Amino acid sequence: GIFRHNSLFVSAGVREAVNSGRADITPCFFSEIPRLFRDGLLPVDAALVQLSPPDEHGYMSFGVSADYTVQAARSAKTVVAEVNKKMPRTYGSYIHVSEVDLIVETDRDLPEIPLPVITEVEERIGEHIASLVGDRVTLQLGIGAIPDAVLKFLGGKKDLGIHTEMFSDGVVDLYERGIITNRYNNLNPGKFVATFLMGTRRLYDFVHNNPMVEMRSVDYTNHILVAGKLENLISINAALEVDLYGQVTAEMIGAKQISAVGGQVDFVRAASISPGGKSIIACPSTGKGGSVSRISRYLTAGACVTTSRNDVHYIVTEYGIADLRGKTTRQRAEALINIAHPDFREQLRKT
Repeated sequence: GIFRHNSLFVSAGVREAVNSGRADITPCFFSEIPRLFRDGLLPVDAALVQLSPPDEHGYMSFGVSADYTVQAARSAKTVVAEVNKKMPRTYGSYIHVSEVDLIVETDRDLPEIPLPVITEVEERIGEHIASLVGDRVTLQLGIGAIPDAVLKFLGGKKDLGIHTEMFSDGVVDLYERGIITNRYNNLNPGKFVATFLMGTRRLYDFVHNNPMVEMRSVDYTNHILVAGKLENLISINAALEVDLYGQVTAEMIGAKQISAVGGQVDFVRAASISPGGKSIIACPSTGKGGSVSRISRYLTAGACVTTSRNDVHYIVTEYGIADLRGKTTRQRAEALINIAHPDFREQLRKT
């Protein structure tokens, strides 16, 4: 027989296979995946999960990855657990040894994600975004160099909180400097709330047996009716291309699948209903070494819309901030052209 891979997120490991038609992708919001398992739309015969060693009561932690793994294990006909001595024990999501069919014990290092090298463009974007962040807000950070660049410019802020799908080492730095306290997180005061973690061993050691950190299933962290209850939620995510209507694709360059929706729309919409909330989409002004504008008249043919023009609030490039909420289509176009790369502004005005 032939195994055919079905991906719920497109990363480097499956990108070529998806685009060549050798693998599939199921489009869905990150927060929706547990329900697809629960409702049997994505049936699970076997779940292979990596867990921390059991505590004295027989409960094993999902460690650095709760996301949809928790529901996959609950929905599976067979659960195979790799119990890794080096998996941090985190609070929030557990499974009992009696719920597992097979256990394989290991003692191996977790993959580590090195700190990204932040470019000048990413640094300028990070500085602009940081100017939109006040004191006592709760942050949701996406993946990549730009969120790390934002963290670099938050040194003067006070009493920040974290409720996000993921965080990395930069968050630990701000906690140790007393900038992140989670004191004003009105849902989970004093807690870092996330659904998965990516970083170095330093991050994994920080979360191990740390009651300040709660790893929750993604249908909690990313659910609009949960995150939307947070006061002053600021969501920070990235785009591959933005058109002059304000439509965002974070998934495709033309017809080529690069990524997936992930949690972007979950948090954009949560921030829109959060009292005092802001959603921010970051996008370098150019691609392909500066030869193409990422602010375009229309999204490149074949690309899907990730975040609709109705949901977009702030778009940020290295050239500034465009606030699109409440703006007409003409006003949106003008604001976006003003933050496009200067080499492309005249061309965009003529379209």
